[in-house]
Amino acid sequence: MSATVTPVTHVWRPSSARCLVLDGFAPVARGATVAAPLPLTWPGKDPADVLDYQFDISAALLGNDGDQIASVAVTSSPAGAGDLVVNSVAADGAVLVFWLSGGVVGTTYVLQVTVVTQAGRTVGRVLLLPVIALATATAPVAALTTNTGAVVSDQNGNPILLGA
Repeated sequence: MSATVTPVTHVWRPSSARCLVLDGFAPVARGATVAAPLPLTWPGKDPADVLDYQFDISAALLGNDGDQIASVAVTSSPAGAGDLVVNSVAADGAVLVFWLSGGVVGTTYVLQVTVVTQAGRTVGRVLLLPVIALATATAPVAALTTNTGAVVSDQNGNPILLGA
């Protein structure tokens, strides 16, 4: 008797390491001054990364269990050659998943996101994504180097610093 080999199907789940959660809508006393909340910012990405980033708007839908995301508009700026690319956007209930790639080191990208739910609610937010060099390390200025420019390191891989 021979066994039938069947390839398995994997369930994809976005990474919780890159999830922004919309703050709740707290009531404010009449006449009170409210400071603007800090912008929602994802952890930095390397230009070579192609990763999933989540934005959870559950707080905007509290008490409306049947409502969910119907459509989303997203723009990224700056938007030029080599800048951040929004590869795709998907929704799962009250959570948006953006697949993002590219970007220029030292630039913090601004994503203007406007979400419309099935019940007609509209939520607009600005989300920030800094792009930093994570895949390449730069040597400290005081690092000891060889004639070819290679950094000399100790047994633990740390650069040897001049004057240290």
